[in-house]
Amino acid sequence: MKAIWNNVKLAESDRTIVVEGNYYFPPDSVRKQYFTESATHTTCPWKGVASYLDIVVEGQTNADAAWYYPEPKEATSEIKNYVAFWKGVEVVS
Repeated sequence: MKAIWNNVKLAESDRTIVVEGNYYFPPDSVRKQYFTESATHTTCPWKGVASYLDIVVEGQTNADAAWYYPEPKEATSEIKNYVAFWKGVEVVS
């Protein structure tokens, strides 16, 4: 799977994990130079607290377009620090 925004590959892996229809990419598959931490956090009752990332490509920012669970609940412990995408980021095979 690949995550692409503004014609830039943000992540690529054959080890993604699908949870609720979202592909979570392993941390080592994410091109970290395109991400900055956001102050946004949300809470899922069964996954835990999500932290968000802004995506920055060629001067354009897609705010809160990626998220991950630094300390997920036990039911989803396998996605710890795995990154998922939305807000126009294409996830394709």
